[in-house]
Amino acid sequence: MNLIIDIGNTSIKLAVFQMNKIVNTRTLQDCKLELEVDNVLLEFPKINQGIISCVGILPKKEIEKIQKKISLIFLNQDSKLPFKLQYSTTGTLGSDRLALVAAACNQYNGKNVLVIDAGSCITYDFVDKNKNYFGGAIAPGINMRYSSLAHFTSGLPNLQKKIPQHLIGNSTDSCIHSGIVNGVLNEIEGAVKEYQNKHPDLTVILTGGDTDFLCKQLKISIFANSDFLLEGLNFLLEINSNQL
Repeated sequence: MNLIIDIGNTSIKLAVFQMNKIVNTRTLQDCKLELEVDNVLLEFPKINQGIISCVGILPKKEIEKIQKKISLIFLNQDSKLPFKLQYSTTGTLGSDRLALVAAACNQYNGKNVLVIDAGSCITYDFVDKNKNYFGGAIAPGINMRYSSLAHFTSGLPNLQKKIPQHLIGNSTDSCIHSGIVNGVLNEIEGAVKEYQNKHPDLTVILTGGDTDFLCKQLKISIFANSDFLLEGLNFLLEINSNQL
């Protein structure tokens, strides 16, 4: 069994895999990582290896303690990857994006794939049918856009995301919801169309924390999979396990 640890910008996710299938997931909003790993190992004693992806703050002391309990690898651009990196600044490439592209290569082999991760940021990652990873785009996420309006103005409120009822808002709140949510939807749909102009056979994957919120509203053909990153990390653990 495999333990997956995904340290993101806003939360930490743990997942347990058996035979490439998720059997347990849990999300931490604080930094009690070691305690939760202990709980997972107690519940699933057959776990024998793990992988860590970190784009947030890495609790080093806790990681060192966890390493004494389970064999771990740390995902980075030097790890064994199932695709060719065509990215010009590999040193700044997030491990989460590596995992998403790995999942695309594993599950959609021989296809042109665009992975859209709607989380703290909205990232677009493209890998072609020959497994060349070129990069994509990074944009502010939905919650970041709401927060920025309140932070950079003196009169606008910091709202929670909400599906707008109308295109034309008739109050400040409804105008904010319309501007942000419709703006994100148009951005995603526009980006997909641009990619499809170059690759008509494009496969589009939507993942991340805002998957469910967005997929109900998008007017394009996509595959929604909120666990795509975790599946990519598990795949990378398997192909790097000989390094443990």
